[in-house]
Amino acid sequence: MRNYLIENNKKTRKPTRVSGLEMSEIITIILLFYRSNMLNFKAFYKYLELHHKRDFPKMPTYERFCAIKQKAIPMLIWLFKCILSQGQSEAYIDATALRVSHNKRTNSHKVFKGIAAVGKSTMGWFYGFKLHLVIDLQGNIINARLTKGNCDDRSPVEDLIQEFQGVIYGDKGYISQDLFSRLWKKGVKLVTGVKANMKNKFMILKEKILLRKRSLIESVFSVLKRNGLEHSLHRSVHGFILHILGSLISYQLNRKKT
Repeated sequence: MRNYLIENNKKTRKPTRVSGLEMSEIITIILLFYRSNMLNFKAFYKYLELHHKRDFPKMPTYERFCAIKQKAIPMLIWLFKCILSQGQSEAYIDATALRVSHNKRTNSHKVFKGIAAVGKSTMGWFYGFKLHLVIDLQGNIINARLTKGNCDDRSPVEDLIQEFQGVIYGDKGYISQDLFSRLWKKGVKLVTGVKANMKNKFMILKEKILLRKRSLIESVFSVLKRNGLEHSLHRSVHGFILHILGSLISYQLNRKKT
């Protein structure tokens, strides 16, 4: 990480309050929460203070931990990149809506003002973000991107499959001759369904079978949301990013995906 940090030639004042927890301990506590069955982090932290004080002897107060846990975001990003599935030649791609507020409170919402956007999914209009995932045939995450709610599902596709070579299956929302041509030049074949007003195209039997099993990625989104990926109680942007990373890493480390 030090190799990627921007050098600062100016003299900086040393922090007056140094955390007693190591970065590894902060990350461990965060991931333990997402591996548990608890949905309230404050209750989980109080449980650790009561039953695992010996494992974390220098645990700060809950309020102090909420202030310092944001420092773990860069390390969690690196950790997520390290555990991504690699070397796959077949994958599914899709996006899901992450609502951060009720539609009636869109104009009065303050936490994500100027960051989130109004978008539309198959379930209707929403205010928030979109989570784009590429997974392999076993449900492991190959790559992920977070965009505004009004982002076209086809926009981040090329960024998502930069290191991917093979066949990728998507729904009808990814139909685009221009996108298909660009991906084909990079060694990626995009396979989608056909709309009612389109001519049928030749498709080999294996691709037709795997396209029918595209519901696997929908199951992955269901598991993530059932475990608390989407909620409207975020108090800061950093907390939101930390929550998304923790949920994805916890899912990726779980042997049973769906």
